[in-house]
Amino acid sequence: MTTYAVTAATGHFGQTALKTLAGLVPATNIIALARNTKKAEALVPAGVTVRPGDYNNEAELTASLAGVDKLLFVSSQPGGPVDREQQHKNVVNAAKAAGVSYIAYTSFPHADTATSPLSADHKATEKAILDAGIPHSFLRNNWYLENELDSLKGAQAGRPFVYAGGDGQVGWALEREYAEGAATVLASDNQKDIYEFSGAPLTYKQLAAALPGNFDVQAVSTEDFNKGLQAAGLDEGTAAVVTMIQQLILDGELAKTSTDLSEILGHDLVPLDAALAEVLKA
Repeated sequence: MTTYAVTAATGHFGQTALKTLAGLVPATNIIALARNTKKAEALVPAGVTVRPGDYNNEAELTASLAGVDKLLFVSSQPGGPVDREQQHKNVVNAAKAAGVSYIAYTSFPHADTATSPLSADHKATEKAILDAGIPHSFLRNNWYLENELDSLKGAQAGRPFVYAGGDGQVGWALEREYAEGAATVLASDNQKDIYEFSGAPLTYKQLAAALPGNFDVQAVSTEDFNKGLQAAGLDEGTAAVVTMIQQLILDGELAKTSTDLSEILGHDLVPLDAALAEVLKA
């Protein structure tokens, strides 16, 4: 009997992955790891066991991973009191100590060749998994369509759709599609070492054209984009991170896409118009 575990079980990605996984394997064979176990117990599918899963606590993680064969390791959010690279090392160390035999890790697009600072923690985590000698799949997720929600909602309200990514292409897909893909990989008997998960390559101009409504589309420089964010009330640090994302898109770091996601799911991804409607409705 194979035992599966999913980290970050209370997040949107983790919740979707758990629901998908519970449709592929017996729920009684699944363990949900969460920092807030009470919250997790109210969210997980019936039959799933909940255990503590604080990325800051390696000893706790080691105990919670006891008996786990296959782990879906969902990357944490940066900016916490413990830096993300260390959090991820804690998870990898715990998995090795607990005898986990396989890890599927949600990584960054083309992490081995990416140059953006946003890829650094993912590069380090992939290396830690390789150094630990644990069989793995790196699930290199391109970009969630939900990441553009503020711009999409603003345009729907009649405000300008502003971007600085130029003609850079992005492989947008719904977060739930990435999560469903991750769970499917975890439940599979034959996994690849690397999956470059993405949707079809599109530019911001194409994204805006698919969005219904009456609004202006404004392509600006990264400098002007940053100034606009700060003028709208974002602090300097946050504005810099958001602008960095536009820069990496401008530099083409999200342009290399693949069909790995649709292939593992066994069907086409949600068409762009329907995906936009789903994001805006949510």
